[in-house]
Amino acid sequence: AGMAAPTMEERKACWGARDEFWQCLDSHGDDAAKCEKLRRAFESRCPQQWVKHFDKRRDFLKYKKKLETEGYSPPEAAGKS
Repeated sequence: AGMAAPTMEERKACWGARDEFWQCLDSHGDDAAKCEKLRRAFESRCPQQWVKHFDKRRDFLKYKKKLETEGYSPPEAAGKS
């Protein structure tokens, strides 16, 4: 449907599908194979740009969580010249 903005219903369907997919990933240690059906639902309910955005967002959130749990350790030689 081109770049038409999704309706409220479509946004809700997209976010619902994303949340279910992410919950599945969370409970299966990010094993995407176990969540394939939910992934397809997510992709079919969301505009492709959103899918890309949410994938990046999930990676970012996971990275952030990792930093919060494990702490940030900068590479040894960084910034020293």
